[in-house]
Amino acid sequence: QSLRDRKRFGTLLDLLDETCTSMGARLLRQFVEQPLLDIKKIKLRQEGVFELVNNTFLRADLRGELKKIQDLERLLGKIVYGTANARDLIALKNSLKALPTIKEVLAKVESNILRQSLERLDELSDIFSLIERSINDEPPLTIREGNLIKEGFNQEVDRLRQAGSEGKVWMTNLEAKEREKTGIKSLKVGFTSVFGYYIEVTKPNLHLVPPDYTRKQTTANAERFVTSELKEKESLILGAEEKIVVLEYELFLEVRKQVASQSERIQTSAKIIAFLDVLSSLAEVALDNNYVKPEIVAGDEILIYDGRHPVIEKVQQDERFVPNDARLDNRENQLLILTGPNMAGKSTYLRQVALIVLMAQMGSFIPAKEAKIGLVDRIFTRVGARDDLAFGQSTFMMEMNEVANILHNATSKSLIVLDEIGRGTSTFDGLSIAWAVAEYIHNQKRIAAKTLFATHFHELTKLSETLPRVKNYNVAVKEEGDEVIFLRKIIPGGADRSYGIHVARLAGLPWEVLNRAKVILQEMEDKSIDSQRLSSISKRPEVRRKEETSPGQLSFLKPTFDPLKKELEDLDINSLTPLEALNKLSELQKKVKGKEEEND
Repeated sequence: QSLRDRKRFGTLLDLLDETCTSMGARLLRQFVEQPLLDIKKIKLRQEGVFELVNNTFLRADLRGELKKIQDLERLLGKIVYGTANARDLIALKNSLKALPTIKEVLAKVESNILRQSLERLDELSDIFSLIERSINDEPPLTIREGNLIKEGFNQEVDRLRQAGSEGKVWMTNLEAKEREKTGIKSLKVGFTSVFGYYIEVTKPNLHLVPPDYTRKQTTANAERFVTSELKEKESLILGAEEKIVVLEYELFLEVRKQVASQSERIQTSAKIIAFLDVLSSLAEVALDNNYVKPEIVAGDEILIYDGRHPVIEKVQQDERFVPNDARLDNRENQLLILTGPNMAGKSTYLRQVALIVLMAQMGSFIPAKEAKIGLVDRIFTRVGARDDLAFGQSTFMMEMNEVANILHNATSKSLIVLDEIGRGTSTFDGLSIAWAVAEYIHNQKRIAAKTLFATHFHELTKLSETLPRVKNYNVAVKEEGDEVIFLRKIIPGGADRSYGIHVARLAGLPWEVLNRAKVILQEMEDKSIDSQRLSSISKRPEVRRKEETSPGQLSFLKPTFDPLKKELEDLDINSLTPLEALNKLSELQKKVKGKEEEND
């Protein structure tokens, strides 16, 4: 389920679920929740998916038969626990009918995993035959009203049915005989569950009733009678029907018991069907979405070329998804610090890498051009902002709990995904915690896990200067006037700004707020602001709307530079003599000291 609305839509499971059976859907969830750590098992699954991807007829025929199979596991559970009715047995029989055809479909498969499935799949023909011979194809909902057992399965049931049938024929003939005998053309022979069989005569014809008729019931327009002969036949018919109901119930219980005794065989075949269903689903998804088979290796390297977020590329309709590479290992690229503008795609990239690794280790194909995935033992994530007020935990407390869990349990074989650590508290607290966490993951030999660390603290990019396995990346943007275009491309190097005001404008904040924020941003960029400076800013008058803003106002998209930095950049070192260079250095040093005294 998604973190945002706790629904299945928009999740990896929802994307991958093209299963044909309920059993397959449940097994697919297990695949996602329990990815494999055994390379051999992963490659076996990959081989099966690969063959199904490349053999269109095999995949189509297999899925066509799978769609005929109901939930064997649920049906078996009802049978074993004695709650299954006759319709459940018919559902089981109809499902088993597809098994021989599935074996025929798989007869020429080449991959080991599909051949193993073929060899282990039991057609259960004896169980199919038992139900086919014994249970009516359209039985009643309950098992205590008869009409459960097929003709020919039990001699006693057939004899009682014959007796009952002959009795009913006799009743039909009795009506014609009594009409002729009495001359009452409207005379009828009927039956009610309360009074049994009767002869009905309308009131205008009561004077024609013979003396051997015994009155049984009076209605508004007629009288109902019985005769000794009618009572005798009634006893025979009703007795036969009662015996049939009891006998059919007993026979049904026996059939159900025999089916239950084969539960292990049925369960084994059900698991194989579910497994085939999941492989065919993964093949269907891979084909529909242009996925590739990743190379699974025992090393620590994760290499992904042109990787895509599997879910977002499907639900995103308004723009083309931009693929990105990823390179992680435990030697040179252990901890990637990812900076960049808000809404540029940092969180998407983090989740994308984690999902691709997860998909690879469950045996699925992945959304990429090419990939080499070194096995990870766990995937730890710290993403999103949540709280648990019922248990007294704030957003920041929840965040710290999750980080603590990661630091206590991660290993060098793990993959860690950290998104905006420290944003739930003050700037300096958050920065210090994020910095310390990054150092700890890098320096602790027990951990030293491959880590993707997205942050809005640009100061963290300095970690690469002292920590050898830290690399900086950022999400590229393009500035055109006052507009910022998110390129969604991950490139080397750190970012120096977040373009938060631009995002605020996209969100629809009033122009007064945006223009005021630009002025504050400009002053904060000019120099570090102490509390007095902030106080003076807060007392400034409101900024006019955008159309009234002074044309000389600096655009918030154009970075401001320290004058000393500008002077250094413009300095032509090659044209200076050694003495001139020393004098220039002394001059710059005095300017720096003077600026520090001014700030003090």
